[in-house]
Amino acid sequence: MVSAVNNELPKGPIVEAGAIHLVVLTGMSGGGKTVALRALEDLEFYCVDNMPAELIPQLVAAVSQGEHGPRRRIAVGVDVRNRRSDLERMPHVLSELSSAGVHVHLIFLDSRDDVLIKRYSETRRRHPLAAERLSLADSIAEERRLLRPLVSIAEKVIDTSELNVHQLRRLFATGYAAASDGTTLLFESFAYRRGLPSDADFVFDARCLPNPHWDPRLRPFSGKDQPVREYLDAQPIVGEYYADVARWLDTWLPRFEGEDRSYVTVSIGCTGGRHRSVYLVERLARHFREGRGNVLTFHRELE
Repeated sequence: MVSAVNNELPKGPIVEAGAIHLVVLTGMSGGGKTVALRALEDLEFYCVDNMPAELIPQLVAAVSQGEHGPRRRIAVGVDVRNRRSDLERMPHVLSELSSAGVHVHLIFLDSRDDVLIKRYSETRRRHPLAAERLSLADSIAEERRLLRPLVSIAEKVIDTSELNVHQLRRLFATGYAAASDGTTLLFESFAYRRGLPSDADFVFDARCLPNPHWDPRLRPFSGKDQPVREYLDAQPIVGEYYADVARWLDTWLPRFEGEDRSYVTVSIGCTGGRHRSVYLVERLARHFREGRGNVLTFHRELE
């Protein structure tokens, strides 16, 4: 059962200049930790998943004093895949870090048991405790028992039972980016055949562009892969389309930021959501990252 939940992250948890912030993402398998960790990575957190407890202080020290420039925002994923002694030791490790001046934010992602069972039934993933020859329901119950020391000290418990990946990603983006650095800009690719994203502020249709899908050599790749990028880079009409969209956004996005918007989603769709839309999203994100922070990407059909 899920209890004591609050799906609002602290407003402005990463706002103190110069402070080192460590976000510890933990929770039930299938609760959304991977999605949350990717969202934080897009926000330029230094992210490591499945981190042993005894190595976390070393990680914080190394990353915050890195020779290539200090990083002040770090996120680690900790869950039942860790050794059980790690889970028991984690409260002590985090307490020592807090005493040393690190701002620790322990976030526990949870879902109802019936939702977790349904999520596992829809994928080929095996529960991390399946190797112990437990049924799925018994694995979930045992996982709750093992994670009890962490949920009891969590800064926030987020119930993801009714959240899809887009909503969860937005929750983290707005909680950890907008409060400190102005408007967060999310570029999202999607397939028209699966419908428009419900949270889009602007939608651009790329189906009029040459489609790499019809080239058998390119079909297995996505718009993030070099063969597809080179193909689309060589199409003059793609260059014109990109330039027009970038110019339009350069002109009008500042107006929305002037209205104190914390979040703007720009969605680009094509037929399958794998080639043209993905390519354009990545290219636009690179363009806007040159002049601003908090630019996120999300590829709905690749997740």
